[in-house]
Amino acid sequence: MKYLAVLGRLPELSLAELMSLYDDVELQGKELAVFDSVEKPEIDRLGGTMKLAEELPEGFNYLIDALTDLPEGKITLGVSDYRRKTSARKAQGEALKIKKILQRRGRSVRVLENKLPVLSTATSHHNQLAEKKNHVEIIMTDFGNFNLIGVQNISEYAKRDQARPARDAKVGMLPPKLAQILINLSGMLPDSAVVLDPFCGTGVVLQEAFLMGYRPYGTDLSERMVEYTKRNLDWIGCKNYIAETGDATKFEWVKPIDAVVAEAFLGQPMSQPPADIKLKQEKMRCKDIISGFLKNLSEQIESGTPVVLAIPAWLRPNGDYSRLNILDEVEDMGYNVKKFINLGRSSLLYFREGQVVARDIIVLRKK
Repeated sequence: MKYLAVLGRLPELSLAELMSLYDDVELQGKELAVFDSVEKPEIDRLGGTMKLAEELPEGFNYLIDALTDLPEGKITLGVSDYRRKTSARKAQGEALKIKKILQRRGRSVRVLENKLPVLSTATSHHNQLAEKKNHVEIIMTDFGNFNLIGVQNISEYAKRDQARPARDAKVGMLPPKLAQILINLSGMLPDSAVVLDPFCGTGVVLQEAFLMGYRPYGTDLSERMVEYTKRNLDWIGCKNYIAETGDATKFEWVKPIDAVVAEAFLGQPMSQPPADIKLKQEKMRCKDIISGFLKNLSEQIESGTPVVLAIPAWLRPNGDYSRLNILDEVEDMGYNVKKFINLGRSSLLYFREGQVVARDIIVLRKK
């Protein structure tokens, strides 16, 4: 079956996530990707995908017949038009055209108003499109029509982020959807795989790993952070986990370890781009800790184990980001570096506009 993904705010990162999980992923324009999957993908496991849809057989008549055959009751219909030559007016016109035909067939239809050619994720979510029966969104593209099967549950992400009992803004807060992306960059993991986060902080990666069906294993240098992790994992109902205090550059972890996923040490929080001398000091400090961790880890994991890390990158006055440049050394530590061939690079930045310390995401695999 062919599926369509509407990519998130950072399309390159969203695309990399899909390519780690599925075959034949193709970018279509700037914000769409299509891929094949034997099993129906789950939107709740894809942090970088805003909407997920399945291909409809060709032909307008098939679409009308499928909508006519929906269960009894009013149909709520939305249309998102991603075709090159389109407009909000054309998208609304397509929806009204479908409505009139369905009304002639005896169906009651409510059409969602389009102020843009496509419905926003928030609009689709709050109208429960693809969630409630008869709540439908048709996505039109230049390469076919698709039926929405899932939209990112932004309310649930906000709840998991903001309602956790133990939070600490001073150490940074990893967004749950980014934690999902990091885990998925490990590739398809077996059910109940052990996911280790050696810099677990308040446990966001471990929380998302549990919700994705994996076994969380976390360590952190700070005893307070480990206690926060325990409280947060207990809060979401996770019982089978390990959370211990330990220095990632020296700690001996319990085996097995199926994947290592972490936001590594990001250095000092900053509100403005650092001066050159300050940047040099921060780079040395972060590099020492992350290199020490990778050397220690390399001796403890099996060949082929994926290691996905978010490491720091710093905003410069010209708007570019200065990376840590650790990749040239990790091969000597016993790792292969994954290259995102379609993107032409070996790391991906995650940041918001003006953010001084960004996350530079790298994917390694033990040799």
